[in-house]
Amino acid sequence: MNKKVILGILISIVLIYLSVKGINLQDVFRDLKNIQLSYVIFFILLVILMQLLRSYRWGVILQPMGKIDQFSLFSVTSVGFLAIAAIPARIGELARPYLISKRSSIKMSSALGTILVERVLDSFTVLAIAVIVLFLTDLPPWMIKSSIIFFLLALVMFCFIVFLILRRDAALKLINRILSKLPGKFAHTIDEVIHHFIDGFQIITNIKFLLYLFFLSALVWLVDVLAIYMLLKAFDFTLPVMASFVVMIILIVGIAIPTAPGYIGNWHFACVLALSFFGLAKTEALSFAVVYHFLSMVIVVVLGVAFLPFNKFSISDMKKQMNYKRKD
Repeated sequence: MNKKVILGILISIVLIYLSVKGINLQDVFRDLKNIQLSYVIFFILLVILMQLLRSYRWGVILQPMGKIDQFSLFSVTSVGFLAIAAIPARIGELARPYLISKRSSIKMSSALGTILVERVLDSFTVLAIAVIVLFLTDLPPWMIKSSIIFFLLALVMFCFIVFLILRRDAALKLINRILSKLPGKFAHTIDEVIHHFIDGFQIITNIKFLLYLFFLSALVWLVDVLAIYMLLKAFDFTLPVMASFVVMIILIVGIAIPTAPGYIGNWHFACVLALSFFGLAKTEALSFAVVYHFLSMVIVVVLGVAFLPFNKFSISDMKKQMNYKRKD
């Protein structure tokens, strides 16, 4: 078994232990029985809406390279998120670029560049939300420091992308100088990947599109916050809306930790930690985390499986196309 997978499973076990430590599981089951289903339905609809917005935004990012119909975007996005949740070591991140390259003339390496653009957009959007939350909520110093680090990393990534776009020739010259020290065949493969990869950043050169993408990104995460708030209401917790923002922010950081497939452990620990800042009992927080995780994974699995017949792929094929085949 891969060492990263083993490490991820061990981290999951530790986080699960920390999440359930000192909790009477019977109390958790009791809380689960009192959920208001009307709010759960709203939560499910909002999560699906979030998925639709994600797929639409991805289409806008891909637009300079090719116009993709919304059905293809949504189906590929659904299968891609299933792959991310189910395949360990983040290999699932390759699923969307691979699948969209099979359904269009867009190269896989270029499509992979658009995924990085998505990450940068999400980073800046969540950062902006985090800054507002820090001003309006009394949170511990470590969260402030984490937000600053998060901002600096996002800023460095954004500057790197802008450099690649605006100073493409200079950037490629520097990269080629480095590649010249590598074996010829290997250097040629990497060089071709980098050229296609930069193509994925084309959208950034259009200010109108870029602002529109930031608007869409804000909409995606505000819908996510609303979904979390609906689920908190399902448990009849008397918490402010700000609690939903904090859950979202800490959960994003939490699921970035490499753990077992399905974010088992880190998802639950992040929710319990976030809700502890608002005085919610650990038992109630874990009940929320269990339902939140379960419903989210069910939605991902159902949508992914529903569209899987239209988007068949294998891990070996993805790796081959990304690393060796430059025909896409």
